[in-house]
Amino acid sequence: MLSTKQIEEIRGYLKKSENPLFFFDDDPDGLCSYLLLKKYIDKGKGVVLKTKPILEEGFYMKVQEYNPDYIFILDIPIVDQEFLDKVSVPVIWLDHHKPLERKGVKYFNPMLGDKKDNRPTTYWAHKITEEKYPWLAVLGTISDWYYPTFAKEFSKQNPKLLPTKIKKPDEAIFNSKLGELITIFSMVLKNATSKVHRMASLLIKIEDPWELLEKETPRSKFIHREISKHMNEYKELFKKMDKEKPTKDKLFQIYLPPTKNSFTSLISNYLIYKHPKKIIMVIRQNEDKIIMSIRSATTKIAPIVAESIEGLDGFGGGHDFACGAGVAKDQFKEFLERFQSQII
Repeated sequence: MLSTKQIEEIRGYLKKSENPLFFFDDDPDGLCSYLLLKKYIDKGKGVVLKTKPILEEGFYMKVQEYNPDYIFILDIPIVDQEFLDKVSVPVIWLDHHKPLERKGVKYFNPMLGDKKDNRPTTYWAHKITEEKYPWLAVLGTISDWYYPTFAKEFSKQNPKLLPTKIKKPDEAIFNSKLGELITIFSMVLKNATSKVHRMASLLIKIEDPWELLEKETPRSKFIHREISKHMNEYKELFKKMDKEKPTKDKLFQIYLPPTKNSFTSLISNYLIYKHPKKIIMVIRQNEDKIIMSIRSATTKIAPIVAESIEGLDGFGGGHDFACGAGVAKDQFKEFLERFQSQII
C-alpha cells in the first residue's frame, strides 16, 4: 500500500507544480486518475497513451511541446528508461501494475509494499486529492474491478447510481447506472487522441454525473454525439457475443469480427461475469497480429501469459486475473498451445 506520508508527498508535488504534464492510460482508471489530479489543481495538460500502455522515448516530443515543470505518469505499466533519461524535470509515476526498476523517477506503486495490493490508480488519486470528487473516484476504481470502501458511503448517498444491494464491481459494471457511466468513459477513449483530450476537458467540468447520463447540457450532448458511433458498434457486437455458448472446455475462446475499434477488454469483462468458472479469451486480428483480452475469476493467468509469450514476437501483461496479450499471427497457434497446456 501507499503510506500517508507517500500520499502527502505526491500531493505536495502536485501543489508545487505550475505547468504539469499528465500521461495517462487508455482506460477509465487512467482517465479518472487524470481527471482527479487535474481537477484538484486546475492546471496542466493531459496526454492519453492510445496505441499501447508503454511510455516510450518518442513521447519526449510532448515534453518538448508543453515544457512542463513536473510530469505525472498515471496507470501506465511500462515507462522506458530512454524516456526518463531525456527528461530534466521531476517525474512522478503512480501505478498499480507489476513493479519495475527505473532510474530518474519518483515511483509510487502499492505492490512494492504488498505484492497483493494492486488497488487501482484512481483509488490513490482519490486519496491524493483529499477525496473531493467521489463520483469520479468510484467510477474509476470500480471500472478496474475493485470495489473500494468509500463506495459504500457513495452508494448510500447515490442509490440510483449505485444501489446499496450491490457489493461487487462486476455487479456494478453490468447492473447499475454507474456501469452506464463506465461504458460512456470507455467509449470516450475510443476516439482519436485529440477528441479524447477535448472530451476530457468537458468531463472535468461536470459536477453531477446525472448531467452526463441525461444529456441535459450542451457539453454532455456533445460527448454523446462524439461517442455515438462507437457506442452503437459496441452494442451491436455485445448482442452477438452475448449469444455465444461456451463448450465444456475450461478455456472459452471468442473470436471477434473485424471492427474499427477494439472491444476485447469490454467483452471479456462481461463474459467472465457471465461465465465465472471459465477462463475467457477474447481474440481479434489487428493487421498481422492477434490481440487478446484474457480473464479468469480463479486462475492466476498473468504468469501463464508471460510463460506462453516467451520467445515469441509479442507482448503480454496486466494483473493476476486480467491480462492483455498480442502475438504475431503466424505464432498464435504456438502461443495458444502453450497457454492451454498450462490450464489443464
